[in-house]
Amino acid sequence: MGSQSDYPVMKDCEKILKILKVKHQVLIISAHRTPKRMFKFAETAEKNGFGVIVAGAGGAAHLPGMVASLTTLPVLGVPIETKKLKGLDSLLSMAQMPKNVPVGCLAIEGAFNAGLLAASIIGISDSKIKSNLEKWRRIQTQSIKKKPK
Repeated sequence: MGSQSDYPVMKDCEKILKILKVKHQVLIISAHRTPKRMFKFAETAEKNGFGVIVAGAGGAAHLPGMVASLTTLPVLGVPIETKKLKGLDSLLSMAQMPKNVPVGCLAIEGAFNAGLLAASIIGISDSKIKSNLEKWRRIQTQSIKKKPK
């Protein structure tokens, strides 16, 4: 995430990754305030065993795009709501990435779904994660009543 203030949103991603037993790291990496940290992380992420990167950022929200420009790993962007523009600025920053540098863009504050999507991508090559995700989905389906009470 781009800053500590993004954590209340991004902890939803962390929550589902823990439930699904996906190994992960939670880091603060700012495209603007810690660019060397961002470059080092993005350029070594694949070598360090990452399969997907989920990047949450608000405002100009450059973090997902900058990270995506430095790696071929899938990068999922989570727009964080801002005070003045309610996250629309963040959403558009991620959704309007230039041709050749894709970022998968989730809903504003869609960190939980970002975690689910990351697990789904990782599940393509990791049968344990795929099995955990399938079990989680079955439980979600079973939790929906057929009729209201």
